[in-house]
Amino acid sequence: MKPLKTKVSVTLDADIIEQLKILAEADDRSFSQYINLILKEFLTQNQLGNPQT
Repeated sequence: MKPLKTKVSVTLDADIIEQLKILAEADDRSFSQYINLILKEFLTQNQLGNPQT
């Protein structure tokens, strides 16, 4: 069973959106899927007790 998703609204800079769209397309993912993926990776790398060097 897939985890439930919640819709959110965010405001992003236009240049960030364009870069994310390009990266998402290159990774064969939707814009939303790609943002979710990179946020998960960021949060995993930045958990408490796991400081970046």
